[in-house]
Amino acid sequence: MKIKITFLFAYLFFATICSAQIVTIDPPFATVDDEVTITYDATQGSAGLVGVAPVFMHSGVITVAGGPGNWQYVQGNWGTYDANGIMEDMGNNIHTKTITIRDFYNVPMGEEVTELAFVFRNEDGSLEGKTSDGQDIFIPLSEGGSELQMNIVTPVEDVVIANIGQTIPISVNVSTDADIQISENGTILSETTSPASSINYDLEVTSGGEHTILITATVGAETVSDSFLYIINPSVVTAEPPAGTKNGINQVDANTVLLQLWAPYKNFVYVLGDFNNWQPNVDYFMQRSSDGSTWWIEIDGLDPNEEYAFQYYVNGSIKIADPYSEKVLDPWNDQYINEATYPNLKPYPAGLTTGMVTAFKTQDEVFNWQNDNYDRPEKSDLVIYELLLRDFIDRHDFQTLTDTLDYLERLGINAIELMPVNEFEGNQSWGYNPSFHMALDKYYGTPEAFKILVDACHERGIAVIIDVVYNHAFSQSPLAQLYWDSANFRPSPENPWLNVTPKHPFNVGSDFNHESQRTQEWMDQVMTHWIEEFHVDGFRFDLSKGFTQTFNNDVGAWSNYDASRVELLKRMADVVWDLDPDFYVILEHFAAADEERELSDYGMMLWGNGVHEYNEASMGWSSNLSGVDYQVSWRDMDDPHLVGYLESHDEERLNYKNLEFGNSNGAYDIQTMPIALDRQELAATFFFTIPGPKMFWQFAELGYHYSINRCEDGTISPDCRLSPKPIRWDYFYNENRRDVYNTWAALIYLKTNFPVFKTTDYNYNLFSKLKRINLSDSDMHVTVLGNFDVQAGDIDPMFQEQGWWYEYFTGDSLNVTNVNMPITLEAGEYRLYLDEKVERPTVAVKEIKGLNHFTLSPNPSAGDLLVDFDLEKSEQLSLEIYDFYGNKVHSIFEGQERQLNVSINLEAKIPAGIYYVKLETESGLTAIRKWIVL
Repeated sequence: MKIKITFLFAYLFFATICSAQIVTIDPPFATVDDEVTITYDATQGSAGLVGVAPVFMHSGVITVAGGPGNWQYVQGNWGTYDANGIMEDMGNNIHTKTITIRDFYNVPMGEEVTELAFVFRNEDGSLEGKTSDGQDIFIPLSEGGSELQMNIVTPVEDVVIANIGQTIPISVNVSTDADIQISENGTILSETTSPASSINYDLEVTSGGEHTILITATVGAETVSDSFLYIINPSVVTAEPPAGTKNGINQVDANTVLLQLWAPYKNFVYVLGDFNNWQPNVDYFMQRSSDGSTWWIEIDGLDPNEEYAFQYYVNGSIKIADPYSEKVLDPWNDQYINEATYPNLKPYPAGLTTGMVTAFKTQDEVFNWQNDNYDRPEKSDLVIYELLLRDFIDRHDFQTLTDTLDYLERLGINAIELMPVNEFEGNQSWGYNPSFHMALDKYYGTPEAFKILVDACHERGIAVIIDVVYNHAFSQSPLAQLYWDSANFRPSPENPWLNVTPKHPFNVGSDFNHESQRTQEWMDQVMTHWIEEFHVDGFRFDLSKGFTQTFNNDVGAWSNYDASRVELLKRMADVVWDLDPDFYVILEHFAAADEERELSDYGMMLWGNGVHEYNEASMGWSSNLSGVDYQVSWRDMDDPHLVGYLESHDEERLNYKNLEFGNSNGAYDIQTMPIALDRQELAATFFFTIPGPKMFWQFAELGYHYSINRCEDGTISPDCRLSPKPIRWDYFYNENRRDVYNTWAALIYLKTNFPVFKTTDYNYNLFSKLKRINLSDSDMHVTVLGNFDVQAGDIDPMFQEQGWWYEYFTGDSLNVTNVNMPITLEAGEYRLYLDEKVERPTVAVKEIKGLNHFTLSPNPSAGDLLVDFDLEKSEQLSLEIYDFYGNKVHSIFEGQERQLNVSINLEAKIPAGIYYVKLETESGLTAIRKWIVL
């Protein structure tokens, strides 16, 4: 028996339902060096491209080195007209393309290729052709030589679910003339009487149970074989699940779980998993409730110390992970997750199933929370630091963020807002393409690491708010896959959670119907999980204006008051407040003012976008900053529930626009870095001092200046909006940038420590280029002045009283005898006066624990560079050189050391300029030293 060949085809047919019917290649037993004609039948599989022309082939190869299912040497530019991928339209939904495999994919000589991999699409990528269960298509290649090979053309499933009286057509090809035999449970059904290259047989299903069909082909002493299984479903047992169970995984005891799936209109469901070798088995045939909607099964005999994986196999055609999974295994992306980020990650069951699978243990490990008595900041005092783990720290994980909290604590913020951390499609993402709303994305770390982060934040007085995406789900979600219209690539009409077509403009993914009781039940369970399991302090609801069934594609009307939407949001808020009365509910809403006021009155907070106006102001152009004021006339909120922001993940960076589009007047040029950074301080002075909660985007406090649209190669394009951005911790060691950090920290200190900054007694002039804010309470008066122009000007300060006033940043005192005395401000100058003296806090450059010294010499240098450091312990590390803009230009050393004294020659390697030498260790220690090359 040719075990390798048998395994290859067993993997192929289990992993790619209907692949043989969707795609064929000619010759059928081609090698990597052959020319082949690829034929795609758009009516087969998902049928997502029926009637579409032209069709584009997005393709790659599977190699021995890369492993099963891992695409290599990918050809195709998704979403564009791609001449390399276009196929010839043969009519009748048949499309072909002829290629020479090795040349087309640029596969190096000596690389062993086992399969071709395909997804087909229309020009813009909005429609796809895949297998019937939405998976990639794989076609095996031959290894060449005289080796005998077999291909079962039909049936294509490794396990066929059949009914008595049904006929199962069997069709088999072999690579050369052979004796071919088909047998069932050891009984011969058909065989060739003389050598042949194929055999066909119609199998009549006459009895129940499990039946193994074995096909063998023999040439002389050489034999290959393959097999498939067919099963007759038992009768569905009608029984009610035990009282108190919920959808998903219910832990019964240390050895038993009860799995429950809500799936009306389905005929039968099996559980596939580690406990039954991923094969349909009558012992894992689920029972159904009397209303025909809830499927359930108890599975016992499990080891509490072992982690298990499983899927639901629905109607013999749909394989899904549990919609309520708290952990999933991903066949495509898990391989790229670092061991340090997620230690001992359970391997995906490659070769046994396809698609996402659920992982669980029968007993959860109990986390010992240390800071459950933590007092959250009042809503009006919130200073929120919004961050994306991927672009904030090199290791992009919760553990490293925990180690970085000193930096955030010194800055003075009292809340972090994490962009979505639930499981989303792929690894490199902002997270707004969710697939499993209850599962933590493993690319960011383990559940325990996230709990440690939350607990550590609470210890420091920092709240943790998570960005949650309940407007939509992407097609990888089981909620989509259970009821999916493959031909139109959208939810089918019977989907109980998702709308067939979006009910509001600018939707992405599949739009949730929030008026559906099933959606509400699902959402309540998801929200409860994050609060009870991870003790988070708040949700920021992404695209909350989309929680509507009213507007369809009417952009003009979308922002109008929607009573149904208001009631839906109040219902959701009530659910979380029943669990945690002080929980923050923050909405990205941008709807009519009367709707936002009503939601604010109910206790929710709303995002207040001030980016455009703060950008205009910092660049030296006309602006009105009052939009972040909750009391401004057109908002007219009674409570400080407007989360104003001058930068967010969604908007262009202030300092990028300062440098690109800043105004100038003689030597005062905002497009120069020192002045651009000063404008960051000026903007912040008129941001943090306006009462109400505030938020800003990561590294704004250091004047981060890379465009939101920066590509990884440094070019600027809207297509790169979601691309990874440079991580510039070295900015903190730049004196001008650290001035920005210190100024922002000083302003945050005032806001969070002095009640006057949440007073309701304030007035301002935020309309002209010379801007003013006056705040008063029973204990203190504050006057803030700033010149956003590019030339000097006089401003009326409108001091609230005569007497001594103290400038916060310089410590200067001013005896005011005329409250309207003009004060001259230079271009970009700002002043913050208080009627009592307050010492400004300073933030020193913190010594890095674990590093005894780290020196560069000579510095500046025109030739050799000597790098010397001493760590407290030996560990794996790297030394790299970055230019001023964050591009890596040289690797100095990679290896395991505690002490190192290394010299490198720089001649003809690095031009003159400012550089940074970065030391990074496996434990997450990072140190950066500035270095000048002459």
